[in-house]
Amino acid sequence: MKWIWYALALAIVPLTAQQLSQAEQDSLNQALGEAGNNAVEFVRAVENHLKKFPNSPKRPELERALMKTAIDLNDDRRILLFGESMLQREPDNLQILENVTTALLRSGEKANAERALVHTGRMEHVIHDLFQNGKFAPGSGRLAARHKDDYDRALARVRLMIARAHGLLGHTDEAIKFAEASYDVFPSVEAGREASKWLAAAGKNKEALQYLADAFTISGLRSADVEGANDRAKMAELQKKVTGSETGLGDVILKAYDSTSNLLAARRAQMRELDPNAQIKDPLRFTLSSLSGEKLNLSSLLGKVIVLDFWATWCVPCRQQHPLYEQVKAKFKDTGEVVFLSIDTDEDHSLVQPFVDNEKWTNKIYFDEGLQSLMQVTSIPTTVIFGKKGEVASRMAGFLPDRFVDMLTERIDEALGKPARAQTPKGASSQ
Repeated sequence: MKWIWYALALAIVPLTAQQLSQAEQDSLNQALGEAGNNAVEFVRAVENHLKKFPNSPKRPELERALMKTAIDLNDDRRILLFGESMLQREPDNLQILENVTTALLRSGEKANAERALVHTGRMEHVIHDLFQNGKFAPGSGRLAARHKDDYDRALARVRLMIARAHGLLGHTDEAIKFAEASYDVFPSVEAGREASKWLAAAGKNKEALQYLADAFTISGLRSADVEGANDRAKMAELQKKVTGSETGLGDVILKAYDSTSNLLAARRAQMRELDPNAQIKDPLRFTLSSLSGEKLNLSSLLGKVIVLDFWATWCVPCRQQHPLYEQVKAKFKDTGEVVFLSIDTDEDHSLVQPFVDNEKWTNKIYFDEGLQSLMQVTSIPTTVIFGKKGEVASRMAGFLPDRFVDMLTERIDEALGKPARAQTPKGASSQ
């Protein structure tokens, strides 16, 4: 398995060829060559190169490669060294902020905890700014749900870091407040453990036990797992402090299972309000939105043959295929047994209406809403046919212009359980 830095290092050499002096280019080539496929030697080689050429025009790229390597090696000293340098140029880079803050907190030093609080303050600002200025899509739909989930997770991680920093500084009440706030935004094992840790430190053993039990039930860790064993030992210890014995610990855990199950179910319901298809694995349970805003539950079409045409505005073959679809649709328009659905897969929905107007398409358009990913449609155009019981009866990736009408007609007839028709002679109308 190749190191991440190795690919980066190889990419740096040709990119720098025209910008570096010949002396520096030769030095860099030699350094990378001597490092070979060894991450530690790579770090040493590039660090020595930067000492020789401190004003290298490619210092930012080289430091980025060093930072990625330090993360891969769990080298906190270099994460801080190169991360802090990169933040001078990219103060709003969330990935760098998070890695630097994590390294600061891992040190356990109070001075580093103070620095961590500065970085977490910046992280909160950046996250809120992204959320309020368009990263989170308002309304509903798959993108809105995904962005909402990303936002919640990011905010919960920041609050967890703030809790740890305050805990290291001896601010127990603040540590409890932010750990609980992290858990409230996105219930996680880490937040539950963090809240339990500082509640126990404050002598609030009953509350600490409950949070640890919640974390335990979320994780679903087995007895062979080290973290799970530690959690159980801590819960037993807390139970003794609360009641004087371990008796009743099972009831605490059962209660935690109930509470966390309800909590996670409520979150899933919240996500489904934004995206009705969240976590659905059966394609025919999907709800699709049309270009005009109407909703279609695919389950309402069970009992019919459903033909899905996956296409996109950028797809030239899709335009060529469209009139052929219309010919096939005309063959089945009076049966009432076949439904044709045009599924647009564009990420940017705003492109679709102008395209449809320009092409003068009159068929109803639906957005894929994640159906493309679920069905692993990796090429456009693709046609998928569902039988009357909801099974996938046929799948066609791409199309052959001369044969498409006959091929699709034949496969629909098969799904209907009807004998194959005579094929349309070349050059003749299929209608």
